Amino acid sequence: MPQLNPAPWFAILVFSWFILLTVVPSKILSHTYPNDPTQQSTTSPKTTPWHWPWH
Repeated sequence: MPQLNPAPWFAILVFSWFILLTVVPSKILSHTYPNDPTQQSTTSPKTTPWHWPWH
């Protein structure tokens, strides 16, 4: 039964994992996002209290 011969299938498995682990991560990591997050200021904004005229 030829399907039990591991020689060609093992080579295909090794080459497919080699391609998966070398090409695909570099393609994913080179992706640039259109909306990069901006740094937020660490200082809190100055707020003034709201004085309710009817209270």
